[in-house]
Amino acid sequence: MDNTDSLKLSQQLCFPIYSVSRLLTKAYKPYLDEIGITYPQYLVLLVLWEKDDISIQQISDKLLLNTNTISPLLQRMEKRDLIERNRCHKDERSVKVKLTEKGSELKLRAVPIPEELLNVLITENIRLPEIKQLKSVLEEWITVLSTHESNNK
Repeated sequence: MDNTDSLKLSQQLCFPIYSVSRLLTKAYKPYLDEIGITYPQYLVLLVLWEKDDISIQQISDKLLLNTNTISPLLQRMEKRDLIERNRCHKDERSVKVKLTEKGSELKLRAVPIPEELLNVLITENIRLPEIKQLKSVLEEWITVLSTHESNNK
């Protein structure tokens, strides 16, 4: 193996992860289209369905996104009456995000989505325990890489 073999696409760890991420997002699309939201909006709603009335910073932290990335997304969601944004009374610099009735109601329509996706992923060669193990490894990598990023700022 010469020293440039490590630069082959087939040798890259990141490419299969990137590809799976794109393909998973694409697999979600028909389910999300049914309820009229995009994948990034779904992620924000997942955070808010878990804990409503939180700051933009808390949403950004949970989704590992910069606030300048999430702000336009939240503006579009507010225009669609899924959320409302209000300045925090205790700290005028902070903006809180709260589900509207419409945003809350979408939760019931979204309940079947995770199981539908699991049904797509489970095959003869890939069973639920392997999926859970992969999720665990990926969560550990998120921790490792987030720490690495913080240390290199």
